[in-house]
Amino acid sequence: MAGLVDLVQTLTSPHPLDRYLELVSPALTVRDLRAEVTRVRRSAPGSVTLTLRPSRRWAGHRAGQFVQIGVVIDGVKHTRCYSPIDPQSARRRSLELTVRAHPGGLVSQYLYRHAAPGMVVDLAPAAGTFALPDPRPDALVLISGGSGITPVLSMLRTLDAEGYPGKLVFLHYAKSPEAVPHRDELDAIAERHSNFRIVLSYPSLGLAESAGGAPWSCVEPPPAGRFDYDAFERIAPWFARAQTYVCGPASLMGAVRRVYEAEQLDDRLHTEEFTVDPGQKHAGNIDGHAGNIDGRGVQEAEGATVFSASGVRADNTGVSLLEQAESAGLTPVYGCRMGICFSCTSVKRSGCTRNLRTGELDSDPDQPIQLCIHAAVGDVDIEI
Repeated sequence: MAGLVDLVQTLTSPHPLDRYLELVSPALTVRDLRAEVTRVRRSAPGSVTLTLRPSRRWAGHRAGQFVQIGVVIDGVKHTRCYSPIDPQSARRRSLELTVRAHPGGLVSQYLYRHAAPGMVVDLAPAAGTFALPDPRPDALVLISGGSGITPVLSMLRTLDAEGYPGKLVFLHYAKSPEAVPHRDELDAIAERHSNFRIVLSYPSLGLAESAGGAPWSCVEPPPAGRFDYDAFERIAPWFARAQTYVCGPASLMGAVRRVYEAEQLDDRLHTEEFTVDPGQKHAGNIDGHAGNIDGRGVQEAEGATVFSASGVRADNTGVSLLEQAESAGLTPVYGCRMGICFSCTSVKRSGCTRNLRTGELDSDPDQPIQLCIHAAVGDVDIEI
């Protein structure tokens, strides 16, 4: 079959076979992975849930992973990353995404307003290391905040479908009960499993509740909802022997990390942030997906970067090489701008760069680097 496709591809040159097939149907492809929107639900204010039917090349996902989708807006394709909320299954031929319409989020706002059955989007295979371990541990803690619920919800739905027998606490932070997506399902899951505890906290309201009608066991009045050691220890007193997965805003991530560092449990904590620090440029392009940038800020910079394939030279400013290239008038390909999709990978011919997530320096020549999470340290040559 592969040989036949290659032969047809040769005969249809100079355009790929999929360019001809999409004239018949946008979802009809041989090599490209695409998905058709089959259902649209707007059950929670400011968010939309899309049910997608991927083409046959879709191989499923592990609970917690993300996918890239490409959407054409005003003739320009924009790529963003979102986490499926489906239970993990290699045989599942559908895909669900819950997208929150972030202020300034081009793609999320477009999907919230315009997504409809029949829309076709580009789709990339599932990726990411933030995923449930296999085999499952005997105790799990899942923590999320805001849009960070999506990868954690996939984990919860997977454990529900598997009849997970261990101890499980799911703690989610939201602005209000109405802002919690899939609330009815959370109640149903809590009612089905006596070993599951699902706690919903609303810091701005000073309230907290348990899904499924389970009684709240913390001291009265209900806690304000912000994460701290005392409240956490009452919800999951056995957390020291659990594997913990957290996805949410920086404030939540920092609070959880401090508890686990103080208890020397770093190896049991698995995190993924869904947004970058507000001080970083282009945060509006992220549209709410999980990533790993920690917002260290702009570093002092010297020297200049030569974009050798374009003949462009730009003085270093300490920002990412992607931003530096764009400021110099170049238009390198990019997707998430967060270091998780690898769309902006280019070859560094020479010079030293700093990883903006870890602070590590790299001076090896002729190495592929991600432009969005690396900055130049002195003179650098990038082949774009």
